[in-house]
Amino acid sequence: MKKAIIVFTKVPKTGDIKTRLTTEKGGILTPEEAKDFYEAFLLDVIDACVASNSGDVWLCHNQNGDREYFDQLIKGLTKPKAIKGVFKDQGGSFDECIQYAADYIMKNGAADRLADAVLLIGGDLPGLQPAYVQTAFEKMEKFAASPEGIQSALKIESAPSVGAAIVEGSCQEGGFSIVGFTCTTPFDFHSVFYNKDGYTALDMLVEKATDAKVPFGTIPNVPDVDIPIDLASIIPELGALNLAARYDSNISSPKRTLAILDEMGIVTSTAINHRDNL
Repeated sequence: MKKAIIVFTKVPKTGDIKTRLTTEKGGILTPEEAKDFYEAFLLDVIDACVASNSGDVWLCHNQNGDREYFDQLIKGLTKPKAIKGVFKDQGGSFDECIQYAADYIMKNGAADRLADAVLLIGGDLPGLQPAYVQTAFEKMEKFAASPEGIQSALKIESAPSVGAAIVEGSCQEGGFSIVGFTCTTPFDFHSVFYNKDGYTALDMLVEKATDAKVPFGTIPNVPDVDIPIDLASIIPELGALNLAARYDSNISSPKRTLAILDEMGIVTSTAINHRDNL
């Protein structure tokens, strides 16, 4: 099975990225600092995807993003030449944009598709580990080859041996930050992230998989960073990953994110609890 990873992102731009982390929206960062943080997140995420050695790594950015700036940014990757390609989405809703990204690679199973299975990953997951990417594809391959995967697959002449499967990595508030599926999986992103019935994105993903009887798997939760509490919650985890990476070569340290936290002097703290002796 030929595999591809798509890091789905916006080109960082001051005042247009991670605005809920800024003081204007009740956060703690300036708009420039929020942009700098996102750049650190993004490069750490891409490095983890490349380090997974699990498939071609593609980058999809917003239609109006500054491609020249983006190209300069990704030169700072550990292995910039490992990127298979960069393309922009076609605008519209988030559902439409992420659907376009998947279709760009898998081409609805056409013979000229660039991969048989794709894993879409958000750019704001500084705790992402290469092992998570590896596990996602391992599960997809296993489920796609199962009787259920073969039974539920779309019958595509150019992909007769590819079964259906969906794998996701959850994040906060009923969402998911990672999702993967094969080119024969009867699934699309319509109404997943934006729907009028109040379903969470993860609920909609589960419902679609259930209705189509597609084998479904999960990998460890990978929190994204949208609001101040997300940032506060993930800082201790990043410190733990950094220490673990000294002793375990399978762990990837989010070095850029940690560096910018250190540069800005941002740390976490918790309330001190005093308990009466019983």
